[in-house]
Amino acid sequence: MTDNIPQTDAEHVAASRPKKLRLVRLFLWSAVALLGGGLLFMMVSEKDRETVEQDNYAGSVGGPFALTAPDGSIVTDQTLKGKPFAIFFGFTRCPDVCPTTLSRLTKLRKEMGEDGNKFEIVFVSVDPEYDSPEDVGRYIALFGTPIIGLTGSSKEIADTAKAYHAFYEKVPVEGGDYTIDHSAGVYLMDAEGNLQSIIDYHEKLETSLAKLKRLVG
Repeated sequence: MTDNIPQTDAEHVAASRPKKLRLVRLFLWSAVALLGGGLLFMMVSEKDRETVEQDNYAGSVGGPFALTAPDGSIVTDQTLKGKPFAIFFGFTRCPDVCPTTLSRLTKLRKEMGEDGNKFEIVFVSVDPEYDSPEDVGRYIALFGTPIIGLTGSSKEIADTAKAYHAFYEKVPVEGGDYTIDHSAGVYLMDAEGNLQSIIDYHEKLETSLAKLKRLVG
């Protein structure tokens, strides 16, 4: 029978070292797992938040409106339902953004061939003091493609612009006249009046074309 001989301090330390190392390694791996899991959770949560924010924004764009067409008829959000549409806010005296945007939409529509007839182009004047329905009618006729031109009272336009989150502001210029700063984006709405995408003024034609194809697809 072998006698039980007490361990020396050195022997005790040597014997306990593997256990301590295993505990340290276990602690480190647990910490790494917790950190990795935390980072993954933060990444997923951030992605979910962005998705929710985008969905909330898209759901808040559009809504009821009633504006006047060049022929005097009233066009509402219900009038436009059943067919996708691209809606843009501007004014007939706009020197650059408005004619450029409507010309681009005209070009894109032609490039789409028959699919170009599957969506409406809607131009809303944000200058009720100057742009009468007749003025809007003469303006949209310059682009050589069917465009629904709309205007209305100051309140009607303000309510419509607010519904689409469109910005506009009158800016005085020399001589007592004024110009208007306004949003340059084109809101792409599906057949039910829900926002699908926005065409940015500075994006490439190819990007805008792809968005319009998805709109009518």
